[in-house]
Amino acid sequence: MADQIEPVTFAELMRRGALEIGDGYRAKNSELGGDGPIFMRAGALTQSGWDWDGVERFHAEFATKVNSKLAKPGDTVITTKGNSTGRTGYVPNGTPTFVYSPHLSYWRSVNLNELDARYLRYWALSPEFQVQLKAMAHGTDMAPYLSLSDQKRIKIVLPSVGQQRAISEVLGALDDKIAVNDRIVATADSLRSACYLGAHADAPGEFRQEALSNAAEFINGRPFTKDATGTGRMVVRIAELNSGPGSSTVYNDIEVPEKHLTRPGDVLFAWSGSLTVARWFRPEAIVNQHIFKVAPRGDRPMWLVAELLRLKLDEFRAIAADKATTMGHIQRRHLDEPVLTPNAAMTQKLDSQIGPLWDRALAAEQESLKLATLRDTLLPQLMSGKLRVRDAEKIVEDAV
Repeated sequence: MADQIEPVTFAELMRRGALEIGDGYRAKNSELGGDGPIFMRAGALTQSGWDWDGVERFHAEFATKVNSKLAKPGDTVITTKGNSTGRTGYVPNGTPTFVYSPHLSYWRSVNLNELDARYLRYWALSPEFQVQLKAMAHGTDMAPYLSLSDQKRIKIVLPSVGQQRAISEVLGALDDKIAVNDRIVATADSLRSACYLGAHADAPGEFRQEALSNAAEFINGRPFTKDATGTGRMVVRIAELNSGPGSSTVYNDIEVPEKHLTRPGDVLFAWSGSLTVARWFRPEAIVNQHIFKVAPRGDRPMWLVAELLRLKLDEFRAIAADKATTMGHIQRRHLDEPVLTPNAAMTQKLDSQIGPLWDRALAAEQESLKLATLRDTLLPQLMSGKLRVRDAEKIVEDAV
């Protein structure tokens, strides 16, 4: 890249007033449980973004005390301790107010004329940073850890701010489209549930209480991570169901029965640990233990079994939470409990309304997967200068 300068450390950028870095607030249990700012733990930063499910909040009276640790739009965020060390995220506009926990650090551009905030976020995903991260955080037999002192030693090669912005705009166009798709998915799924409950309110006589197991077959996965080859199809564990593939994801070339394979559009239900119902949208994969592949019985549509599970999920989670001495889970007998189910005529009527919502959400998820793959392919080439911005722009225009 013609206008690159020599590498500069984060410490030097801080001295020049271009960068601020910091870590989180060590909250006390007595400070949590209110309706104030969200306390964002490191585990909530997943491969696919922020997980807001079950987040804790400070009591309102502590809001001033934690003000200096509040996230700001444009922050690049990184996990700093444990096996997830080096996982990065970004705080987009419109994100709810939250406070960083101790195992999260933030990198904040404070001079946008020298350091573009979104460029910094993409640079954190580049091989240039990943090599340094491995040397700093994973260089000993100790548990991975990236201290603030380590972060100050990080070196970054910065092109001109104009070039930074051009690169971040190209990659950002893909992420912006992914964000639009996320909203489409959330809206379609919300409408699906609203239509279902609305139909029951309008015509309760068309619904009956029926055992959940009558509506679908629940096929338990098997321990397919054993003797994994490292290649082939992904083995879907609860981690992949919740956050997508990561550095610990297992791949296996093993041949498995059809019933243990999942394809886009299938419904998967994690019945142990963090109980989750998910629509699978990734390529064909192998279903591991502790996850049910949910196969509709008869001519019931896939969206219906997903909706029936959603109606039971809070109840199932309450059952799992009562397992004080073991990992929370449900048992097969719980699948025989009743759930509100439409008769055949109502199912057919609803399918004409809700089926397209299910299909639209699935299409958006699959498109986002392709866009993310393209972004991850272009990113290192743009950062290294092997790909010109104008060429990348043409590729992105064709994709979105």
